[in-house]
Amino acid sequence: MRRKPTLLIVGCGDVGLRVLRELRHRGSPWRVLALTSTAERRAELRAAGAVPVLGNLDDAATLGRLAGVADAVLHLAPPPLQGRSDPRTAKLLQALSRRRAPQRLVYMSTTGVYGDCQGQWVPETRAVNPQTDRAQRRVDAEQRVRRWARHSGCCSTVLRVPGIYALDRVGGDPRERVRRASPSLLPEEDGYTNHIHADDLARIALAALHHGLPQRAYNAGDEGQLRTGEHYDLVADRCGLPRPPRISWAQARVQLSPMQLSFWGESRRLVSQRLQQELGVRLRYPTVEQALASAEAG
Repeated sequence: MRRKPTLLIVGCGDVGLRVLRELRHRGSPWRVLALTSTAERRAELRAAGAVPVLGNLDDAATLGRLAGVADAVLHLAPPPLQGRSDPRTAKLLQALSRRRAPQRLVYMSTTGVYGDCQGQWVPETRAVNPQTDRAQRRVDAEQRVRRWARHSGCCSTVLRVPGIYALDRVGGDPRERVRRASPSLLPEEDGYTNHIHADDLARIALAALHHGLPQRAYNAGDEGQLRTGEHYDLVADRCGLPRPPRISWAQARVQLSPMQLSFWGESRRLVSQRLQQELGVRLRYPTVEQALASAEAG
């Protein structure tokens, strides 16, 4: 009997578990390994359908078992919280290089690599312009992946991901922000926001593993075209909650954290046609309004 190809998931958190759930629903064509640095997660990963592999991206000596084990890699792990480079991705690629390289690697990056685009439409061909160390770390990881793929002969694909949400995602339920009455900017000062439902992102990741073109980037955003305040007003209205307050930039600089300010300081609208044209993805939740309506109906 021909063996199943092996998929290695690196950084198997919320999105990784949704990938496993989607594979289970479809009837997985893969034998799935999941890298984890926490021994206590092994039972959870096994129950989700993956074989846990202990290893820590911050410690290259623990990654030896990754060499030559995977036909494909889904790299979901974030960079460290400091610095302008991503040593975790460097250590992963070094480990994968010790024996036969995987045939495919999908890296999940962020749309933050584009920087502030002042509300313009942003296709994947737009030059990156990271304006924070957080975004620069992602650019560094993208570049490392591309260089390594060219050298190793691996087909690498980059997914540039905006804000991830889901009503059952810890820290990603838009209703919680509304319930906290977290403010938005005044309409005349507000910028555009971009989102993707976590379940759709899992499906995009699997589509990229099968159909992603070599050295190709894909904007993994939905069809929403709202400014940030409009987005949360819509959530409030759909859920029967009070609309969040609006504040000026001057007030925001006093009330908000530097990280929140950095998000508000970037405005762009994603062009995501490659998802349909090249990956064949049809979103289950093209907008947050449809996700909320589906939850109400379900």
